[in-house]
Amino acid sequence: MKPTLKNQAPIRTSYDVVIIGGAMMGSSTAWFLTDNPDFTGSVLVVERDPSYTACSTAHTNSCIRQQFSTQLNVRISQFGADFIQNLRDYMGGDERVPNISIQSYGYMYLANTEAFASVLRENQKVQLAEGAGTRLMRPDEIKAEYPFYEVDDLVLGSINRVNEGYWDGGTVFDWWRRLARERGIEYIANEVVAISKNAGGNRVESVTLASGEVIACGHVVNASGPRAVRTAAMAGLNVPVEPRKRFSFIFTAERPLDQELPLTIDPLGVHFRQDGPQTYLAGGHAEYDPAVDYDDFTMDHGIWENFIWPTIAARIPQFDALKIVTEWAGHYAYNTLDQNAIIGPHNQVENFMFLNGFSGHGLQQSPAMGRGMSELLTYGEFRSLDLSPLGYDRIVANRAFIEKAVI
Repeated sequence: MKPTLKNQAPIRTSYDVVIIGGAMMGSSTAWFLTDNPDFTGSVLVVERDPSYTACSTAHTNSCIRQQFSTQLNVRISQFGADFIQNLRDYMGGDERVPNISIQSYGYMYLANTEAFASVLRENQKVQLAEGAGTRLMRPDEIKAEYPFYEVDDLVLGSINRVNEGYWDGGTVFDWWRRLARERGIEYIANEVVAISKNAGGNRVESVTLASGEVIACGHVVNASGPRAVRTAAMAGLNVPVEPRKRFSFIFTAERPLDQELPLTIDPLGVHFRQDGPQTYLAGGHAEYDPAVDYDDFTMDHGIWENFIWPTIAARIPQFDALKIVTEWAGHYAYNTLDQNAIIGPHNQVENFMFLNGFSGHGLQQSPAMGRGMSELLTYGEFRSLDLSPLGYDRIVANRAFIEKAVI
């Protein structure tokens, strides 16, 4: 859908950085730029829909985990957890900023084959080496601690209850935007409709807005979520990111559990967790999982009756009578190469920066990604955490950065 708000004109005709997309990644980058005293440039954030109702950020399940299979992804989430739990300190001790925490009920990965159990064992080695608190659990141990699970088909479980669970991503998003604006970042409701390069084709020179203004820029950041392909194509570039539909359901149970439900990743591909004191959240996708239209948020009501609810009830027999409270469809910005982030410059158009393809774990990675992008824009290199394995060069080489723990 096209934004209904009137397009806003920018104050200037030239900016050091133009960020296309003002949701979680764009606003994280904007805020981290303001937090770096070495960055003294001007920044314009162009957001096509400042209501943010259709962006991936608005449809997130808002959880964070350290149970990844790569050292880098574990470290990315560890910084995210530290940022979340020390939000006010990171934001300069501003007493207006609330203190928030992580509801650490943990992610519970369940393996029903020896092959997947081996993956969990290998993943745990990586996680423990980075200081994560991941525990492997035999089926009898799972049953002893979480007696509501059906475990007869299971081989192994994996859970980490340290800095792993739900967090209030909306609050972080709101304060990134608010403080970025207060510190001089300009946000406008508008849309980039064209990108122009120099005669040599190796640098972006300007972007054109839907309202007609041509804005010169030193760097362009593609932070446009599932629309990343459209933004890249304006500069004649490619990126393997497409919108994939994901369904979420908040529900109550006629017979609720008497303990917190971890974020459970069932072997059949459905995930479910505690949401509120008396509510639960489940999510999943259809077996046929194609790219969808950018504006397609149509619910598939059959997926609940035919797949998600039966899967939940088989794993938790106590959940045989459930009632949906609310439901929605959102989009993953799905990296078709390896379901991992793409961050950094294009290999030929040196000032076109990618911040795309998070494939469902973008919210939890947004602190590290915004910090990393701000470092690239300020210094031309990563300084806090080397994110170069997630660079665009692997896209050109068709070299996947494999992450085995993708939900």
